[in-house]
Amino acid sequence: MRDPCRRDVRAKTAAALLLFSACALSRPVSSLSFSPPRHPRNGARRPSASDWKSITSARPRSRNAPRATDDDGRGLRMADVPADNFVGNSNVGVDASIANGTETAKINGHANGDSGGGSISRTQPPPTKQLSKFFPLVLWRFTRPHTLIGSALAIPSLFLLAAPTYASFFTRQTMGALLYAVVPALLMNLYITGLNQITDVEIDKINKPELPIANGDLKYSTAVVVVLLSAVASLAMSVAHPIFSTSGLQVALWGSFVLGTLYSLPPFRMKRHPLLAAFCIVAVRGTIINAGFYSHALSSAYFAADSGATVAGLGVIGCLLNDSKCALSSAFFAVFGIVIALMKDVPDAKGDRIFDIRSFT
Repeated sequence: MRDPCRRDVRAKTAAALLLFSACALSRPVSSLSFSPPRHPRNGARRPSASDWKSITSARPRSRNAPRATDDDGRGLRMADVPADNFVGNSNVGVDASIANGTETAKINGHANGDSGGGSISRTQPPPTKQLSKFFPLVLWRFTRPHTLIGSALAIPSLFLLAAPTYASFFTRQTMGALLYAVVPALLMNLYITGLNQITDVEIDKINKPELPIANGDLKYSTAVVVVLLSAVASLAMSVAHPIFSTSGLQVALWGSFVLGTLYSLPPFRMKRHPLLAAFCIVAVRGTIINAGFYSHALSSAYFAADSGATVAGLGVIGCLLNDSKCALSSAFFAVFGIVIALMKDVPDAKGDRIFDIRSFT
């Protein structure tokens, strides 16, 4: 027979345990104190679990999750990836650039080992256009061929415009005068464009890195020699020939030389001011080239004609004031020069802004 006293003690003990559990569960977890008592000697508080960063939210990597592999199927080593490219937040993509010769590897994955493990994609850098270093081809690029071709076409067109008849254009005298005008004109064109490149090397490294001086294909000293020789040869031809060295040719070459120098060369550097730069372009493209070579054609090729001799005797100003074809061509190309002045700086806006070159752009 069981002792009733012992049964009563057991009942009271069970009731006390239930009461204690109920009280403990009724209190919020945050109010439970896990901090140990301060040390009796220095009063320092020992670190507690609440002071540590919880890492329980980070799930372990699934054993079945795919590994990061490259295109060859090889596993990615952790040593290949800089440690500072990894972050502890979940579901954050990691882009790690790995230098691999000329290739770049990018890793796209999940920090917490979620499904859909990372993979590597290797991309080749964009190919750069290889330009020839053969000196004649480098020199051809240095001349800015589009401007050279424009000058080469403009002068025969002016000779044809000035011709009293089409038959008079196809004569030996006309071809000689035309050739004697084209050669110094192209040399002067090389001087103007070359001087602009010499004085704008740092700007061209930003705006036009394909130019020969900017990309290192042409030495600076070589460019200076080429530009100086072109200017000397062009100006010498303007005064050397007794028949073909006319006043119109001299105005065209010397006027282009002066304004081209003022446009690019310090301390003048008129290109820094948009209005002065536009004046240079309109004056050269509109009046100096058209009226000068038109007058040269009348004086050197068509002087036998009565009208040609009369107008040619008045010089460049006389051609502008008394010959409607000369005035019309000059006005047309003056408008064309305005368009050039407005549009030439559009692709150069970034470098001009850095080097404080003001423009209409």
